[in-house]
Amino acid sequence: MKIAVLGLGYVGLPLALAIRRKTDYDVVGYDPKAEKVDKILKGICPIEDAQAEKDLREFTIKASANEEIIDGSDIYFVCVPTPVLDDYTPDLRPLTNAIETIGRFLRRGQYVVIESTVNPGVCDELVIPLLEKITGLKVVKDFNVAHCPERINPGDPIWNVYNIPRNIGSSSPEATKFIADFYRKVLDAEINEMPDLKTTEATKIIENTFRDVNIAFVNELAKSFEVLGIDIMAVIKGASNKPFAFLPHYPGCGVGGHCIPVDPYYLIDRASKSGFDHKFLKLAREINNSMPVYTVNHLVDALNKFGKPIKGTRIALLGLSYKANLGDLRESPALKIKNLLEQKEADLICFDPFVPKLSTVATIDKALEGTFAILLATAHEQFKVLTGKKLAEFGVKVVIDGRNFLDKEDILKFGIYYKGIGR
Repeated sequence: MKIAVLGLGYVGLPLALAIRRKTDYDVVGYDPKAEKVDKILKGICPIEDAQAEKDLREFTIKASANEEIIDGSDIYFVCVPTPVLDDYTPDLRPLTNAIETIGRFLRRGQYVVIESTVNPGVCDELVIPLLEKITGLKVVKDFNVAHCPERINPGDPIWNVYNIPRNIGSSSPEATKFIADFYRKVLDAEINEMPDLKTTEATKIIENTFRDVNIAFVNELAKSFEVLGIDIMAVIKGASNKPFAFLPHYPGCGVGGHCIPVDPYYLIDRASKSGFDHKFLKLAREINNSMPVYTVNHLVDALNKFGKPIKGTRIALLGLSYKANLGDLRESPALKIKNLLEQKEADLICFDPFVPKLSTVATIDKALEGTFAILLATAHEQFKVLTGKKLAEFGVKVVIDGRNFLDKEDILKFGIYYKGIGR
């Protein structure tokens, strides 16, 4: 068989390489970004994924920025981004573009598999009608559409494309079985056959919405416990020794990444169109979206205690990516914090060892030189060197710990003002 993967990012490239490793099928990748394709063809991994880097060192795949490469494929895997617009409504243009591309090549007996995260109803209401309109073919009779929502956890040393269980549903039971068996050849994980497309679409949405509402819960608790004089990290540690019915989540300066701060909006929007108002989900999003401003306000309050304005004060923003030990900037709350500090005209220094292109200095020590306050926005392991002793040596007076990552008691020992989120 010939297998086409549309979108060679965090989802598509690992999948294409996994198919290439586990089968003798002809695997081709299409991505409109020529620079990304060039890297792949040279064996350079364009994403931060240890397993994909390993696979790409051992073999490559055929890849092109020319859509003609997908012609004649038996299965088309769609792995494009599904972001939101500035008003938080779903942006399905990348998905629509990918489906239109497939529509120019789709023939009888072929399969289209959507791995991109979508809200319930997208396959039935957008993907299938668009393919039928472009091709004149009929779903089930002439072609089939399946959904296998991606599950990727960037930077995870344990879970990768090969071992994460997957859910699969499609336009017919026969197609579900066929695509599930295909995945079983490629992956080492459990493959669960779902009853239909819409139910399968809903699984991914609730997975990430679960994370979002629980993070919102602890973020609101953090705000409450600050008023009550309670250290939320001590509370979570204590609650976590219950062996059932509690799953710890942690507060912070904001929620980033391509999934958690995005996917709830897909469900909110689609349910609204059917007359249902997701008040709980919207409130969770509101709380989590408030955290960058909340964190910066802590900095403003701290500087006021020293009689200093934020304008003109040298502040080091440590961490720009959304996740520890990665350079991934997608939906990063640190970038929102950066914009807020720039708007307030701080003398801003930025440093992230994983994002040198946006860093204004090359080392932690350079970031600390002459700095009155630091705001830690990403919990990179490299920042563990920020002990009370080191900070005192550089004359740092204020620490705002947006990830509750540093040693609070150690920093306070040196007379440095420390404020975490909820502590």
